[in-house]
Amino acid sequence: MNVTINGCRLNVEVFGPEDGHVLIAHHGGGGIGSLAEPRATFGPVADRFRVIVFDARGCGLSEGIPPYSHEQWAADVDAIREWAGAEKVVVAGGSYGGFIALEYAVAYPEHVSAIILRDTSADGSNLALAFENARMQDRVEIDWDNFNRYWGGEIRDDADLKACWAELIPLYDFEYDAEKSAARVEAGIYRHESHNWCFQQNWPIYDVKPALPSIAVPTLVTVGRKDWVTPVSASETIARLIPDAELVVFEKSGHSPQVEEAEEFQRVLRSFLDRAVPAPEVIR
Repeated sequence: MNVTINGCRLNVEVFGPEDGHVLIAHHGGGGIGSLAEPRATFGPVADRFRVIVFDARGCGLSEGIPPYSHEQWAADVDAIREWAGAEKVVVAGGSYGGFIALEYAVAYPEHVSAIILRDTSADGSNLALAFENARMQDRVEIDWDNFNRYWGGEIRDDADLKACWAELIPLYDFEYDAEKSAARVEAGIYRHESHNWCFQQNWPIYDVKPALPSIAVPTLVTVGRKDWVTPVSASETIARLIPDAELVVFEKSGHSPQVEEAEEFQRVLRSFLDRAVPAPEVIR
């Protein structure tokens, strides 16, 4: 459905019982992400939770009205919370969506009941590690001009973003499957304006580490052992700084344990939610 949030038309999908505790999941990818990933990841818990997924402004099928800043994207999450009529929500995000989940938890702590993070970072320092990992790998030959333009936010148009992403995607999985990766590239929706904003304007100032010790809700931090772009060390930093955080490393995953070890990921997710947001007791 189309919902106008802070003056911008967003593509929103809602699943689960109307009286369920609300879980809002933010997709990753900046200008290459959409609600498809969080829908697949969190759809299974819609048997108990009211799951809300959406294309962020400037992404997927949503309207492109800048700014595409972390502050604006977090404000949009809070407006979705208000639209849903929820006082408190579980906020979730993977990869770039994890940045927004953390920004939301820091800016709107009174509205957060729990946090779920997947393969993300609390600042931009992981990019130096990612560059080193890219140099050390032998899975694919990297076009360094395209690589640097991608991470520097110097993409020319949507077709250029798609082409650069197609070159990078072999790095992301624990076991590379060319056919599956090609299908993922074709299924994507590419929005170069928001992508460029992410890496020109957001990345240089992103650092929530000083605020993480103030987070006072249960937090699940998950990461794939072979994640090249947001390595395990980035998740370890988050888990160390948030007082009530638990870290789960998926040993046979790259950047997407929710796909590569889907059954175990769902078990971990549901176990955490059952402890962090217990189901209300039924009075007989």
